[in-house]
Amino acid sequence: MFKDLVLEKVNIAVAKLGFEGAESIELRVETPKNPEFGDFAVNVSPLAKVARMAPFLIAQKVVENIDFDGDINIVAGFINFKLTNGQQNSVVKKVLTEKENYGSNNFGNGEKVLLEYVSANPTGPFHIGHGRWAAMGSSLSDLMKFSGYDVAQEFYINDAGNQINCLANSLKVRVLQELGTDAQFPTDEAEIKNYYTGDYLIPVAKKYIEEKNPSADNLDINDLGSFAKAELFKLQEDLLIKFGVNFDRFYSELTLHESNRVGEVIEELKQKGKTYEKDGALWFKSTEYGDDQDRVLIKADGAYTYLAPDIAYHDDKFKRADLLLNIWGADHHGYIPRMKAAMEALGHNSDKLEVLLGQLVNLIINGEQTRMGKRKKMLTLGDLIEDVGVDATRFWMIMRSIDTTLDFDVDLAKSSSDDNPVFYVQYAHARACSILRTAVEPRIDTSGENNEHLAPFFTKEQIASLAQNPCVMAALDVDDARSIASTKALIMKLESFESLILSAVKSRSPYMLCRYAQELASDFHQFYATSRVLNVEPDLMRARLTLVLAFRQVLATTLRLLGVSAPESM
Repeated sequence: MFKDLVLEKVNIAVAKLGFEGAESIELRVETPKNPEFGDFAVNVSPLAKVARMAPFLIAQKVVENIDFDGDINIVAGFINFKLTNGQQNSVVKKVLTEKENYGSNNFGNGEKVLLEYVSANPTGPFHIGHGRWAAMGSSLSDLMKFSGYDVAQEFYINDAGNQINCLANSLKVRVLQELGTDAQFPTDEAEIKNYYTGDYLIPVAKKYIEEKNPSADNLDINDLGSFAKAELFKLQEDLLIKFGVNFDRFYSELTLHESNRVGEVIEELKQKGKTYEKDGALWFKSTEYGDDQDRVLIKADGAYTYLAPDIAYHDDKFKRADLLLNIWGADHHGYIPRMKAAMEALGHNSDKLEVLLGQLVNLIINGEQTRMGKRKKMLTLGDLIEDVGVDATRFWMIMRSIDTTLDFDVDLAKSSSDDNPVFYVQYAHARACSILRTAVEPRIDTSGENNEHLAPFFTKEQIASLAQNPCVMAALDVDDARSIASTKALIMKLESFESLILSAVKSRSPYMLCRYAQELASDFHQFYATSRVLNVEPDLMRARLTLVLAFRQVLATTLRLLGVSAPESM
């Protein structure tokens, strides 16, 4: 809002001055560390090399060409802008006018995005890392939609290949055990890697026996694989829905093989001269596109490598969207150049393939890190959600940049403590709702002996009308410097929401919403501590209640974009 306006006016003023080369210098709007200087600041010192004069003199000349309703002052090479009461009031009015649309923008301009994330093998329960990608991906999708993108969310099911054979053999062992045989998993270290030994297959085995009524000597390995895959995928899908993650499409890798799409894409690469044979294998010339080595597509035994169907899948995605956005684990770092190379070879713009690499989650329980894995008894994402709850799990999973390791403190995440960020933020929303409820509830006169009932401060209709004609800045007309400062800080935090959304979507960083929610909640708690909202003179009550309404709206929007609930009471 005003941040963009300030930068626009400075850039126009600089253009008027005609400094040769100034157009190549990017100026930025900052928030002064000392609020007494102003609400926004622009450092024009970088212009000194083209203007060939002292930064202070440049600032003076720029200010002479700026038309701004608020106050302007200069400190060294900084031009500081301070909003008027009317400008601050317009922030609150805009929030309450636009409601849940406040902060939205059209940065995406309708670009069709295919966002793929989680995409786990259907061979076991989701681990904790999957939870981070699920929370991040769904929040990023909502953030991008809020910013004008046309987003489709997709889950790629890795339901072909050797892992399904391993799953089938693992279920066979569990079924045989349930049928009373002495079947056991291999003890050889090299062979055990081909099995999933987790207890989660025991209920799957029981269900298989219940539905199929097999005997120990007539178990069909293909049927076991199909049954296990379907059961585990259903468990994954149900958990995603519970976690607030709703994919538009689940795309099966198996369909790529059944339709021969993998073979067709490889043939296309051959026709383009992008492959060669060596040592009985078929290689892709990925080094022609910046990869550090060429990659095998078909092994000497005739089997496809993992890369082959992935190329076919991404080729298909490019035919359905303008921009491909993937969330992968950090261990896939080396996979990016070979996939971009393949897309270039097939005639796609590889710049339109973006990959976010996510770091691991360290689960901290009782102060100690917990080890997780699919091949042993483990703590799963489902276990974590059951213990901590959806809201806390989602907030904690999102609140750090995806490229940094996350320490998830389970005990803190469950606590009703200000140190728990999700509790702190949700409590701020509940507090705002409580204030608004109290404003329209009958009161008791405690000043006398009879404790008589008094009329509410306002009717519900009067509270609703505040949003139509907000006049918040009356709240500054008090003889209390702390109240004035906290009121303005809260308004300015609301004002920054629009630029925050834009920054978050440009950098694909939902975690910025978590940080903003905590800062906004902090400003509100400070406002509440220094500024009595109810039982003060009527104009002041109306002004402060209007600000509470605006705060509640922006925090609710922020939590919605995070997929976290905004409770009205706690």
